[in-house]
Amino acid sequence: MEKDLSKIYKRLKSILKKYENPLKPKMDLDGKYDLWSFKALEIEGRKRTEVYFAGLIIQSKYVGFYFMPVYSDVNILDVFKPELLKTLKGKSCFHIKYLDDTLEKQIKEALEIGYKLYKKRGWI
Repeated sequence: MEKDLSKIYKRLKSILKKYENPLKPKMDLDGKYDLWSFKALEIEGRKRTEVYFAGLIIQSKYVGFYFMPVYSDVNILDVFKPELLKTLKGKSCFHIKYLDDTLEKQIKEALEIGYKLYKKRGWI
């Protein structure tokens, strides 16, 4: 089980980087990373040129994992496992204080589900 926030961040960033192309980062720093879809689209009647997918930021006591697909379908939370849900603070921010194989697998699954949802909606 990993508790070093810098190492947790690096492991999670390597997972998110697999979604680069077609997604692109706006921020790619030592302690902050995010992924966006840059595409002309319409969401709930509003025209947009980009949509946020997911991101990471190192905070003082945790790595914040921001997962935006929950805003497009709140039922997506129903497929998350209890270990991942325990880290959810608010609607879309997960406070990752440790990372073991179970939690890492669940984050990978969440990203895959979210990516498929964005793709299905034509946002990617």
